[in-house]
Amino acid sequence: MPNSFRFRSAQTVIVLAITQLIGWGTTFDMLGVMGRIVAPDLGLANEVAFAGLTIMMIVSAIVGPATGRWLARYGAARVLSAASLTFALGLSLLAAANSIILYAAAWVVIGVGGALGLSAPAYTAVVEREGINGKRVIAILMLFTGLSSAVFWPILSLLNEAFGWRLTFLICAALQFFICLPLHLFALPKPIAVQVDGGAADIAPVPLSKAAQRKAFLLIAASTTITTFITFGISPSLLEIFRQSGASPAFALQLGSARGILGISARFLDMLLGRRGNPILSAAMGIGLMLAGFLIMLVVSPSTPVLVTFILLYGFGAGVMTVARALLPLALFSPREFGLQSARLSLPQNLANAVAPVVFTAILDRAGTGPALFAAAVLAALSLTFVAMLMALVRGARVPQPSPAIS
Repeated sequence: MPNSFRFRSAQTVIVLAITQLIGWGTTFDMLGVMGRIVAPDLGLANEVAFAGLTIMMIVSAIVGPATGRWLARYGAARVLSAASLTFALGLSLLAAANSIILYAAAWVVIGVGGALGLSAPAYTAVVEREGINGKRVIAILMLFTGLSSAVFWPILSLLNEAFGWRLTFLICAALQFFICLPLHLFALPKPIAVQVDGGAADIAPVPLSKAAQRKAFLLIAASTTITTFITFGISPSLLEIFRQSGASPAFALQLGSARGILGISARFLDMLLGRRGNPILSAAMGIGLMLAGFLIMLVVSPSTPVLVTFILLYGFGAGVMTVARALLPLALFSPREFGLQSARLSLPQNLANAVAPVVFTAILDRAGTGPALFAAAVLAALSLTFVAMLMALVRGARVPQPSPAIS
């Protein structure tokens, strides 16, 4: 790769890594530290305060399809800049909140910002600048953004201790306005996919008919929505699953912490594979590992080795699937279509993110670990079936058609 391209790729990663870290850290991850601090000051129950995340996910899901159209029309840099402004407004409203109405309104605004600025628009910015070869850059970017909570939870705790939660939210708004906005407007390299690749920006990696493209999109949507439902439902309940399985609180915390490390390791492996990786095979592997973990927990009596094996399989599988979920549209659709398709996929995925923790918590509290893991295993098997169907569709499209006989 020429040095100029390496520099552009590095510049793209640095800019988006900074803005995505700030974006996730000051919004989705923020309530992990601030939720129980804000709730009593506003006279809210903790679960009401944390419902801000549900509002954010639902609004992001609703706005997602429109984001895809805006990405195609205006480009990722402008959409990401609008996200920075929207986040700054939402966080400022949060700092001024004195009732549940203003608190909820702030999360509605933040939800709009999430649709405009988190994940899909950033990956679209990469594809605009890297074309079909953007898989490795996206994997590198995801390696950094996976650290958002680890980076921002200590920062938010220190800011709250020093200044209180209202000024902390204003500082977060300032980060969006004075750091993210200028970076999106002025520091991102110019898109090169169209100029460098020419017509390649419109060429899909797999020659699918229009009907097959629709089927492929539905299969991707079904499989990724199911897996995001599993991971967003299971992950917040991991500590309770381990405790109900006989782990001590300290050991349960160690296992839960290992899940994040394993997820980052999976992203690092995908980064090393780069363009040699296949997102469809990665999805099958990730779902298969999660399914194996659920089945082991269901079939074998709980013990320390079983819990360790489960977290290894589930943690690594979920990490692999996180990367595959972001890259699947690029494996089947043209670079020009990537932003639109990714934004369309965000609608069912964000809705699943919003309801999954409530569903799995209810199953776990009312029926116990066994039924919760059984539900996860059934869903994982269903998702794996959809990925197998996607594989068959792609394989059929790549089989050369026989030439007509000449009489």
